[in-house]
Amino acid sequence: MSLNSRTVRKKTIVISLLALVMMSLTLFPVSDVQSAGGKTKLILQWTPQSQFAGYYIAFEKGFYKNHGLDVEILRGGPDRDPVKSLAIGEAQFATTWLTTALAERENGVPLVNLAQVVNQSNQIIIARKDAGINQVQDLNGRKISVWEGGFRPIFTGFFKSHNLEPILLPQNYSVNLFLLKGVDACVAMYYNEYNMIYLSGVNEDELTTFFLRDYDFGFPEDGIYCLEKTLVENPELCKAFVEASLEGWLYAQKHPEESLDIIMNYVQEAHVPTNRPHMKWMLEKILSSVIPSADDSWKLGELSRENYLKTVSMAQKQGLIKAAPSYEEFCREVK
Repeated sequence: MSLNSRTVRKKTIVISLLALVMMSLTLFPVSDVQSAGGKTKLILQWTPQSQFAGYYIAFEKGFYKNHGLDVEILRGGPDRDPVKSLAIGEAQFATTWLTTALAERENGVPLVNLAQVVNQSNQIIIARKDAGINQVQDLNGRKISVWEGGFRPIFTGFFKSHNLEPILLPQNYSVNLFLLKGVDACVAMYYNEYNMIYLSGVNEDELTTFFLRDYDFGFPEDGIYCLEKTLVENPELCKAFVEASLEGWLYAQKHPEESLDIIMNYVQEAHVPTNRPHMKWMLEKILSSVIPSADDSWKLGELSRENYLKTVSMAQKQGLIKAAPSYEEFCREVK
């Protein structure tokens, strides 16, 4: 065979191989998520617990992977601020309260709400009946422990709306002051601290509880957030992340015991001081706030315009924010 013939043959083989490669790309296209790089990080508000069950389930059951994502879940806590982690690029997605997100956006962090996960308020005020507290007005002038930071304005707003002037003391991250009778009442989440008080030996009939939502003062809580830049540059990544996360929540509802097994593995690995009964209570209560029943007006993963405007109004009245973006600017559901 001549040199020219061999050269022609080599060129023909190369061209044929290139054609096969192009054909394979056409037949098996790479998804937008995979082509953009599916590696991403999620940071939660707190240490591992049932409050974040859907995300752990989505990871362990492969839902993120099925959507072309390689997700790393970072713990939150008093030393790790989810919004700050987004701002500095440590994570691409974060969970936080709606009120916190509104305040941070006004402070210059361009947050957008991709999905509203916890739509029903779990915020309550717990008081002891033996302190003579049976109705809201009995809280006036009483010692009440309240969280600091972004959680505080909702409760102070509640007091103001009922013309109450309690003596407010810092609660930090435990209800010990209430248990030791250092205060007459304390703030709590129904899925968390309420059950902790019960497990400590206080009977439910010894308590008076005020659910803020029963007084038209309940607001959406945990949502999935990212920077506006992340959404603009990679909408498919955001869509895939939200879809996989919601799949995790739906799976947790259908398989509660398996979900508890997964959660307890995370809890034990992180040395979180809790137990399975408390995590079971938390999972049951948080699921009822994430997945709507037939009687609920809200939809899975969606922040309604009505609830957004209601929350904005409260935040402005309490001085948490001066202004807020429009619903369309802030709420970017991508399901």
